[in-house]
Amino acid sequence: MADEFAKMGETLRAKTGKGLDEWVASARATGIAGHMALVNHLKSEHGLGHGYANMIVHAANASSSLSQDGDALVAAAFEGVRARWRPLYDRLVVLVQGFGDDVELAPKKGYISLRRKKQFALLQPSTKDRFDIGIALKGEEPAGKLEAAGSWNAMVSHRVRIADDAGVDDDVAGWLRAAYDRAGPEVR
Repeated sequence: MADEFAKMGETLRAKTGKGLDEWVASARATGIAGHMALVNHLKSEHGLGHGYANMIVHAANASSSLSQDGDALVAAAFEGVRARWRPLYDRLVVLVQGFGDDVELAPKKGYISLRRKKQFALLQPSTKDRFDIGIALKGEEPAGKLEAAGSWNAMVSHRVRIADDAGVDDDVAGWLRAAYDRAGPEVR
């Protein structure tokens, strides 16, 4: 995770001319206390994408999100009976990274968020018998194994339940690609 934040910090400097330390100082100087209020301020006043704004606010607040090791979070998601899903996860990561060089992996406790300008999917080894793929395809009618996410996860609109490696087919790849495209650079 430290490598990912270092890379994001370098990209932030290249895109904005200011490094993470400078952005943190700027964020703290606003006096805005709420996490999302400060994220929204950085997005609206400085044109930053959500990922960068969120990273800056976590750094400014010394939040635990920055101190958590992404590799450790991923490893924990695949511990024990869920270890069988790690090869599938690795293949899915290769697939989505093939869509473009702007895919960000954001490990959380229990799942891995896939982001571009915004989250477009998540990968979750739910149980020993099921791997869930959450996909942000708001407005698409559920069909076949693409079901409405419902209350499963509010960050995505749809879910695909995978029971074995064969469950990830061309349809799943197409839905992931469509979600990636929707989360593209034109999104503000």
